[in-house]
Amino acid sequence: MPGRNPRERGFLLTELIVALTVLGILMTVFALSLHAFAKFNRYQLVRQRCIAAAQAELDSVTATGKPVPGEDFERLWPGLTVSIDQSPGVGQWQGMKLVQVTTCGKSFRSKVQIHLSRYVSDDGIARHTTADEPLAEGRR
Repeated sequence: MPGRNPRERGFLLTELIVALTVLGILMTVFALSLHAFAKFNRYQLVRQRCIAAAQAELDSVTATGKPVPGEDFERLWPGLTVSIDQSPGVGQWQGMKLVQVTTCGKSFRSKVQIHLSRYVSDDGIARHTTADEPLAEGRR
């Protein structure tokens, strides 16, 4: 070993420290990006649940004239809150009522709030056409 240069002794150690530092930085960035993706996916899941709950409330009011019962709503969509406002239609919608549904949920620290609305007949029950009835003009 008399022919080796004494300056080359620390090269392997320096290389190892640099490689471990780069690997540590990459792992930190990867962990942070996974957390960001988890937050985004959780937000989207709560948003989809809010939309489904609001659509179900609107469908229930349209079909039966009443909202989904509270215990069923809690069983189907735990952690969500709902509010339903009904007001008479105005203008071309006179004779109908406007049903506005707002559902709220929480995703981490973010609040998810969805507003959906629909006009329904005053009696609350949708009028469906049957195969025997002709469709109104412009609705073919």
